Amino acid sequence: METEKNRVEGFDRKKSFQPQNFALWLSLASITMMFVALTSAYIVRKSAGNWLEFTLPTIFFVSTFVILGSSLTLHLSYKNYLSGNEKSYKNYMLFTFALGIIFMATQYFGWQEMNNMGIYLDGNPSGGFVFAISGLHAAHVLGGLAALTVALFHAFKLKFYFSEKRKTRFQMVNHYWHFVDALWVYLIIFFMFQ
Repeated sequence: METEKNRVEGFDRKKSFQPQNFALWLSLASITMMFVALTSAYIVRKSAGNWLEFTLPTIFFVSTFVILGSSLTLHLSYKNYLSGNEKSYKNYMLFTFALGIIFMATQYFGWQEMNNMGIYLDGNPSGGFVFAISGLHAAHVLGGLAALTVALFHAFKLKFYFSEKRKTRFQMVNHYWHFVDALWVYLIIFFMFQ
């Protein structure tokens, strides 16, 4: 009776609860707590002394614009999927993937530049923290690129059609990608002002 009432009102509780989305948000909460703990440890260790002050390589700021651009292109891909514009949906997803690869390249060049400045992973704790935190973030971006690879496979190998299942999968990729983008913005601001 309760189920029939919910359906009559246009609301089916079974459809409203998506365990995949719940698992994703739980994972994102865990990742957030991990990065908050790492940045807190950074602050505590910095106050202990023996801390080398250095300017972040400029390429890290370039990478910030790259990853923000990738969020925009993925959002446009999703909007075009919903509106049935297959060509734009696929093209924007390809742009997103390319920008994700470019972001990873800029991170590598940033780490190389730090090495050229004499800042090493196993050197002063200040450099070690930047390497470790940005490297851990890059690992999560790689996870996002893996999810985008699957989404690209669905876009180009499966017949184009709209379904709630595909929409949910695409939403999950969107949420994860926007999360790692926002996380990088938080980290770059943190490094700038700490």
